[in-house]
Amino acid sequence: MSPFKRSGYWKDVSPTGMVADFIAVWKQAGQNRWRIAAVSGACTFAVFYLMSTQEASAPHPPPKVTYISILKSHRSDAEIEAENVANQAAKESNARELARRDKNVRDLYKSIGRMSGMDVDKIAREADAEDAAKAKAERERVIATLKRGGIANPTLAPDIDGQ
Repeated sequence: MSPFKRSGYWKDVSPTGMVADFIAVWKQAGQNRWRIAAVSGACTFAVFYLMSTQEASAPHPPPKVTYISILKSHRSDAEIEAENVANQAAKESNARELARRDKNVRDLYKSIGRMSGMDVDKIAREADAEDAAKAKAERERVIATLKRGGIANPTLAPDIDGQ
């Protein structure tokens, strides 16, 4: 096998074609050919100079983490439990308020739909059926993933709907 045999990427490269193309472009440049060559050379030199001055070093060290805690460091279990209960009550209150607002918005849209002559009850039934179908498909997808992961009885797995 000859060491000068072109293969792979190099089989499509033709040095004679490259030289011929360069000569054609050089002739097309007219009076500005030396200026264009000088600017091109300066740009190339500048890029390579900037690359050569870059420092290469090991990967950056991991960032220093400063933990900010607004909790007392020595809280008793009773204080923690009371705070958790208060947080859960606030979470449930927010969820109730959000559900109330969503219901008000749905009622508003239903009244607008009725005034427009739409059958809003039929639209609501179709939307509920579509949501139920999506939820069922998602549940089946999760169960299949759990079974593939080695959980033999997905019904005993943690609550996947609440995630």
